[in-house]
Amino acid sequence: MNAQVYLNGYPNARTIEAENVNLGFIMEFGNLETSSMRAALAELPVLLASAPHRLMFFAGATAIIGSMLWWACVLGSGVYGAVFPASPVPAGWAHSIFTQYGMLPFFMFGFLLTVFPRWMGQPALGKRHYVPVFIGVFGGYLLSHAGLLDRKPLLLAGLVMMLAGWTYALFVLGGILVHNGAKDRTALSCFSALVLGFLGLAAFTAFAFGASPELALVAIKTGTFGLLLPIYFTVCHRMLPFFSASAIGPRYQMFKPAWSLPVFWVLVLAHLGLELARLPQWLWLADAPLMAFFLTHWIRWQPWKCMRPGLLAVLHVAASWLPIAFGLYALQSLLLFFDSNIFLGRMPVHALTIGFFGSMLVAMVTRVTQGHSGRPLEMGRIPWLTFVLLQIVVLIRLFAEVAQDASGWLAIAAFAWLVAFLPWVLRSLWIFLTPRIDGNPG
Repeated sequence: MNAQVYLNGYPNARTIEAENVNLGFIMEFGNLETSSMRAALAELPVLLASAPHRLMFFAGATAIIGSMLWWACVLGSGVYGAVFPASPVPAGWAHSIFTQYGMLPFFMFGFLLTVFPRWMGQPALGKRHYVPVFIGVFGGYLLSHAGLLDRKPLLLAGLVMMLAGWTYALFVLGGILVHNGAKDRTALSCFSALVLGFLGLAAFTAFAFGASPELALVAIKTGTFGLLLPIYFTVCHRMLPFFSASAIGPRYQMFKPAWSLPVFWVLVLAHLGLELARLPQWLWLADAPLMAFFLTHWIRWQPWKCMRPGLLAVLHVAASWLPIAFGLYALQSLLLFFDSNIFLGRMPVHALTIGFFGSMLVAMVTRVTQGHSGRPLEMGRIPWLTFVLLQIVVLIRLFAEVAQDASGWLAIAAFAWLVAFLPWVLRSLWIFLTPRIDGNPG
């Protein structure tokens, strides 16, 4: 009770009555507020499951921090001598696998489970189609990461769950593709990459159960060049010219030739084949043409016309990392071909994975999130901050390959990733956990 209600040390009777009324109102309001909060929490699963992109993007945003936090702790413990639970499989391999088959595919599944029916003129998918994918892949991902803390049975169980979720996704998306007669080349290309991704994840699962370590290396290379790069480029090939034309208008000439995807698949499979055959000195035969291929597309996409609005500019800036990455791949292969003592290390792969995959992730997911939450199609301050900081992260990671204290710079790059992404992830999670601001469903 407030001290002001006392007169000469004793409470006034009317004031006591008023205080009791106020106290009752406050308690009633508090009960209502608690009930509303409980009701809101109870509705969260329904809200999350209201659309495939909302559910799977939520998983992906969570994994962006989860995967890199684990990796940063692994690197930091090695540099600073801290104690951290040992991974049941080589930590570097686990990092490659769970970023390629866990973190990034959540966004892919969310996007493809949304657009596959639209691309092929079929009804939108229901919860029974995409919720099991979320349970399997995300549940398995979480279980696997618990297993990376020196709990191998959990790791094995998690990998099996991820494969089960992936299998169901192929069943759902494959059914749409079959119903369409596989006429949509974009969908066929994405589905083919998901099949290769399934085989890569199965190969790593077999290794984790005791098969040859060669299977783990096959899985890592397949994840980069059989799964991620094909889906990323295929989606860019379809969507980037469309977004550009929508924003720029008639003066923008779309470049989306029918020959792009077949030529791309021939070259990327040639690269993957040379990687698996362990012939890095011959990779330039595929990588030099790939560099020219990506540079041609980037130029024909006319980025100089697309620097406004910002949401379009970041797509073109992200795409510029493709020719840069394959220029580095071709250079490294030629250095090996001529027996040079210069070695670029993992510069090329991180220009591709952090530079292209990471930047395009921020650009594309921000656009989809804005549009599907009823918000304006614009690049806000937080997405801009993350995008700019991520470009710095790429440069730090590339520098780590030539730095004297390489392990220290690797740890710095990992923690810098967390700093760059955390504001964007928190903002994204808030959007995924709240209704659309325009009141529409989804």
